[in-house]
Amino acid sequence: MSPSSRCTPALVGLLLGILALPLTGQNGEAPTLESSHLSFLRARNLGGAFMSGRIVEVAVDPRDHRTWYVAAASGGVWKTGNAGTTFEPIFDRYGSYSIGTVTVDPNNSGTVWVGTGENNSQRSVGYGDGIYKSLDAGRSFTRMGLDSTEHIARIVVDPRDPDRVVVAAQGPLWREGGQRGIYLTEDGGETWRRTLEVDEHTGASDLVVDPRNPDVMYASTYQRARRVWTLVNGGPGSGIWKSTDGGETWRQIESGIPGGDKGRIGLAIAPSRPDLIYAVVELPQGEGGFYASENAGESWTRRSGFSTGSAQYYQEIYVDNVDPGTIYAMDTFLQVSRDGGRTWGNWGEANKHVDNHAWWQDPADPDHVLVGCDG
Repeated sequence: MSPSSRCTPALVGLLLGILALPLTGQNGEAPTLESSHLSFLRARNLGGAFMSGRIVEVAVDPRDHRTWYVAAASGGVWKTGNAGTTFEPIFDRYGSYSIGTVTVDPNNSGTVWVGTGENNSQRSVGYGDGIYKSLDAGRSFTRMGLDSTEHIARIVVDPRDPDRVVVAAQGPLWREGGQRGIYLTEDGGETWRRTLEVDEHTGASDLVVDPRNPDVMYASTYQRARRVWTLVNGGPGSGIWKSTDGGETWRQIESGIPGGDKGRIGLAIAPSRPDLIYAVVELPQGEGGFYASENAGESWTRRSGFSTGSAQYYQEIYVDNVDPGTIYAMDTFLQVSRDGGRTWGNWGEANKHVDNHAWWQDPADPDHVLVGCDG
């Protein structure tokens, strides 16, 4: 008998008890199952019934690096105030269990923004119900609109004005329409304006800001549509965009970037050299590649054929805080390049799960790194 077909003693007892029941009761009526027949059985915990391990974002309080907000793709938001020794769930009472991103106001640790709806495109993706704001460090949240976005990729708070927030909204996965593109609020989320719109199938999947000048932003758009039988993963709506007025207006950057249909694009700025911008670009038939711009995004050069193993699930990149030539790519096995994206290799998965989605590097200590993964 194979292990999977073995009967437990409890199951054997249950079967024997059922077989011992008379086929008919008194006067020919159907037999009854009494509680005593099952009294030997005991309830036991079979574990959770939902996937909730995947971490998609880690936001660390810029003033207290012991305080982290951790976003789970299917498990809400968790907070630690002791550098990960203990965690508490802080988003269980609100409208979405699926989280796309979380951000702490750079000048006010008490203000925390949460964008709901995981920003990935596989089959098991939960959708969100908009953007939320906390003014008390996560003790309570208020929903601040963007209700039909369903999937929020990034939230950027202007360091000069806490009421000015820019959001990259990917939009619904299983249908067209909804709130897609780049949205801007100047009143703390009371009202929103869409400042970048491509089409009803294309949303914004990444957003990065020049650390010297918050008016300079780069965004990537991603055209996608999930169907039961396939994923329409890309199209002419995917591209790279630049704003020099804090997200008010955008222009597409195409010099050196392949034309035609593209999939998901990940962006990163080198903190120590902000005119150096990197992009990992998904293209048809596995022809994707890694691109660099040394003139603040105005023109691009292909440095290698590297792209993550499944762009609809990964395609996020981060640059080392100190070395502008060291780049980390979220992938099944976390990837690293130490020559500006020309060659790549595994960073190592010792003592951790694979399937990497989130990265944070301590600006005061580049050897201190947090990685969020499916485990």
